[in-house]
Parts: sequence; C-alpha cells; structure tokens
Amino acid sequence: MAEDKKKRNELNWFIRLFTVGERFSLRDFYDRLKKGFVEFLIVFFGVLVSFSVEKQGGEFDDRGNNIDNLVGLRNELIEMKEYTQEYIETNEWITTLYQKQYNRWEQDNDSIFIDYEEEQEFHFAPMAYYTNRDPFNPPRVVYDAIKLDGTFRFLGSKIGRLVNDNYDGTFLKYLMINTDKEEKTYIEEFTHRLAHQWVFDLKKIDVEDNDFWIENRRYIQQDRYVKYNLFKRLELWLQINEQLTTYDDLLSKNIEVLDSVIQEKEDQWTLIWWWGEKPSWLQASQKSEKEEPQDQEPSTDQ
Repeated sequence: MAEDKKKRNELNWFIRLFTVGERFSLRDFYDRLKKGFVEFLIVFFGVLVSFSVEKQGGEFDDRGNNIDNLVGLRNELIEMKEYTQEYIETNEWITTLYQKQYNRWEQDNDSIFIDYEEEQEFHFAPMAYYTNRDPFNPPRVVYDAIKLDGTFRFLGSKIGRLVNDNYDGTFLKYLMINTDKEEKTYIEEFTHRLAHQWVFDLKKIDVEDNDFWIENRRYIQQDRYVKYNLFKRLELWLQINEQLTTYDDLLSKNIEVLDSVIQEKEDQWTLIWWWGEKPSWLQASQKSEKEEPQDQEPSTDQ
C-alpha cells in the first residue's frame, strides 16, 4: 500500500496530470477514473436522449403538419372538382347555344341571329355576347401556401407528384391556355372584323341591339370570315370539354387517394411523440361481402 503512494515530484509529467495532492495513489486514481467514466456515460446518454426526444418531437410536429396539409389539399381538390363540374355545364350550354346559331346561319329568316330564353322570357342575340370569355382558373390557395411555407416536402414524393398533376400538370396547363389565349385569339379576330370591315359597310354598329342583327342579317350571313371564326371556336369548345372531362376524372381519382392516405394516418396510434400502425386485432373488422336481405315469405293469414 505504501509503495502505491509516491511523492508528486517523483512522478513523471503524465502521471502528475492525474495526481491530486502531494502523493499519487493508484487506487485513488482508479476510483476517480471509474467515477469520471460513469459521469461521462451519464452526460453522454443524457445528451443523446435529449437530442433523440427533441428530434422525435420535431418529427411528430412534421407529421401533424403533413396531415393538416393533406386534409387542406383534399378539401381544395373537392372545391376544384365542384368548380370543374360547373365549368363543364357552362361549356356544354354555350357550345349548344352557338352550335344552334351556326346551324341556322344559312336559313332565310330575319330572326336567325335571335334566340329566346324561356326562363327569363326575353329575346337576345347570341353573337352579341360572342366576345365574352371565362378562363379556367380553379382555386389553388392551399397549394400555393404549402409551397410558400416550405412544408410541401412533408407530403412525400408520391403524394407530391399526385398533387402537382392537379395544380401544375399538363391537363391543367392546356385547359388554361385553351380557355384563355386561344379563346382570346378568336375574340380578337371577331372584334377586328367589326372594327375594320363592318364599321365601313354598315351605317351603325350596335351588337347589343337585337334590331341590328335583324336588319343586317343578310350582310352578316355573307360574311364567311365570321362564320368560319365561329366554326373554329366551336371546335375549341368541344376540345375543352374533353379536357375538362379528363381533368375531372383525374381530380376524382386523386381525391380518393388522399382520402385513403389521410384515413391511414388518422388510424395510427399515438403516444406522446411516437406513433405507429394499429395492430390488426385493434382495427375494426370489415365484412368482406355485404349480406343480402332475405326475401320474406308472404303471409298466408287472410
């Protein structure tokens, strides 16, 4: 025991670093080493657990943001579908109206450019509203907000591509071009014809007046340029209708996908900051086949 203790000045420089007091003790050094190692482990694992819990808390917050984003996008896709269906109805009504006008173009009747609205009970000239257009522009507030705040990455690559098809995909881009720039082209051609041809050939230009279309119907019938313009625009409306139908089907499909993903996440169990899939025995059992109602035998009682 006495040999383990040496005076500080008799030790080499390395051992003096671990010597407390005037003498060096091997047992004291060993006890201090164990104590230091234990304290190191406590601090190390404490910091490790702290970082792990903090990371898990961040991932749990991200999961909550992801669910909120999915629900918001699903609801907005439903709004987009409603908007698309209304647009389809409007497109079909306009196409039918102007197809009727085109089919009557050659008839020998002063009222071929006049139509009648039964519900409102008034006569009007469809060509008077020919310059109206309504570019396809479905709601996208939630989508833009998610991209702006940087939480779009939480959706995952699969859902991200799915959502992107609805908001920035090919179908939507063609729809927006056809209902905006292409429509605008035919409208500008029509208005240019009025401003550079009709204005010099006719005494007065007032397309909102029904009498204008009645009094000048023979002149308008002979204007093949305007008739061809209407023909090409009808083709565009038919093309738009096909694109709208395709886009509406895409919305329906993606809404179903988002519904299933949301339902799957909401069915997960959560404990503080941890979550996971529910075991099969906790999930509600679903009947594989619906029971068909049995036919009741007719009563024999009189």
